[in-house]
Amino acid sequence: MVNLALAWAEAYQAIHPDIRVSVTGGGTGTGIAALINGTVDLANASREIKPEEETSAKRNGIQPVEHVVARDAIAIIVHPENPVSQLTLRQISDIYSGAINNWQEVGGEDRVIVRLSRETNSGTHIYFLEEVLRLGEKDNKTLFSVDTLLLPSSQGITAEVSDNPNAIGYDGLGYVTPDVKIIKVARREDSPYVLPSTTTVNDSSYPIARDLYMYTAGEPAGNIRDYLNWILTPTAQKIVFDLGFVPIAGNEFNN
Repeated sequence: MVNLALAWAEAYQAIHPDIRVSVTGGGTGTGIAALINGTVDLANASREIKPEEETSAKRNGIQPVEHVVARDAIAIIVHPENPVSQLTLRQISDIYSGAINNWQEVGGEDRVIVRLSRETNSGTHIYFLEEVLRLGEKDNKTLFSVDTLLLPSSQGITAEVSDNPNAIGYDGLGYVTPDVKIIKVARREDSPYVLPSTTTVNDSSYPIARDLYMYTAGEPAGNIRDYLNWILTPTAQKIVFDLGFVPIAGNEFNN
């Protein structure tokens, strides 16, 4: 969420010059840890807070409060020259677990698949593990293949995929560039194959979509409450749209 949080901060400070909003990246785990430690007012998160994190916060006298501030689609991306254009969730899971290792197995060329992922502190990594690799099944213990390359940024995944014809990666829709090819995804073999977009996220036809959050220590008040209220306005949600993410319900924009 760092790009979105930075854009919101810049826009808000332009209309409220007496308020300073400082944004630091590092992944969802870093932000929530800072909230638990009482060193931030807002923790940006691309996944829900974990039960053990909430327990740690309460132990420190902090009650995390969740605020949904935007939505996002996770795009599956490959090199533009890769002939594969669609995959099921099961095929994506099998690729990342190591059950499928060659593009030929999913209709592509005879090339070894290079798997790219965000690092483990990333909320996107956790979401992808739980909802794609493990198919949303609570008892599923599937893990990433040991040869999966972990990269520290969404931009890094997009850059590597654009350079490597054998690579597959995943990124928030707002980070995808024209230098890569987006794969259509189906829930099952008999389901429609769908590209991620504002429309397909909001109508739930694209299967890899999630809410984006901010967490506060208790119910927000004062300047923090005012800032969160502003984030839900059409002005701030237009920034969500412009950056390639999905505005929350009730905020629709045209290109």
